[in-house]
Amino acid sequence: MSINPSAKKYFIISIFVFAADQITKRLIEQKLHLYESIPVTSFFNIVSARNRGSAFGMFQNWGNMPFIVITVIVLVIIAGLLIYGKKDLLPLSLILGGAAGNMTGRITTGSVVDFLDFYAGRYHWPAFNVADMALTCGIGLMIISHFRKS
Repeated sequence: MSINPSAKKYFIISIFVFAADQITKRLIEQKLHLYESIPVTSFFNIVSARNRGSAFGMFQNWGNMPFIVITVIVLVIIAGLLIYGKKDLLPLSLILGGAAGNMTGRITTGSVVDFLDFYAGRYHWPAFNVADMALTCGIGLMIISHFRKS
């Protein structure tokens, strides 16, 4: 196996995603009280929420350790794919940065800070953050890549 010469570029993308995620989460923690909400548009609020579970708050009763262990395993695998892989490097870099961002909160505070709240009338999508956006985009790009090659 040879080292991918463009791996460094993709690790920089992951670091950028991680930094953007951490900065925005810290701003929310500093500027808003827990559960405080700032209306922005007729369909979007900035909120201060905490998620102790996985996506959409599922599995909150599991505690953080299973999520941390799974994330560490995923981070190691993705780092290896970025170093030695040849395909899906952008999606992998987004997933790496997003997973590292959410794992940091789980380790440091026991929860993930969520703050983007979109809704239609009384129906709210679960609040999410920059890391969640990167994860979703990375996974979406990998799915698209898979179907384009099939």
